[in-house]
Amino acid sequence: MSGIGSSGYVAAGSRVGIRPFAFDDGDEFTALAAESIAHHRPWLFPPLTAETYADYAARVIEEPNKAGFLVCERASGRIAGFVTVNDMVAGAFQSGAIAYGAFAHAVGRGLMGEGLGLVMRQAFGPLGLHRLEANIQPRNAASIALVRRAGFRLEGFSPDMLFIDGAWRDHERWAITADMATR
Repeated sequence: MSGIGSSGYVAAGSRVGIRPFAFDDGDEFTALAAESIAHHRPWLFPPLTAETYADYAARVIEEPNKAGFLVCERASGRIAGFVTVNDMVAGAFQSGAIAYGAFAHAVGRGLMGEGLGLVMRQAFGPLGLHRLEANIQPRNAASIALVRRAGFRLEGFSPDMLFIDGAWRDHERWAITADMATR
């Protein structure tokens, strides 16, 4: 990725910076994921082992239709969470779907809101996207609050959309366009 500064961040705010996933983040990422199981379940299942992290990171790093960002506290460099932009499509669609998670130590501190804003600037800038979509299970109030604060609008409901934790789960579709983000 171009534009990576000496800190490794592609963008930085007052409290967090975002940087690309790296294979050598596995130990920290999986330790934080293990500490955050109670916070993540039943919505999210990030990698918990070196092997599963390596597979996950490879997809985020190497697949051309994905971009993954770690949200890191600027003061310490500690990973606070992550945002991936998946299924990026060029041409007339210029869209991507985001997935994200905060680690337990960062919950309720506003770090993910700042990080999501930085990722949105990357998506609507260097990545060349026009639209981002977030698909969220209806009872995941914290996730809905995050995208709502970021300016996403509720666009619809998709029954049995994603297979998570052994069952097909309903999701609300939230989206934002580049024009909405600059208002």
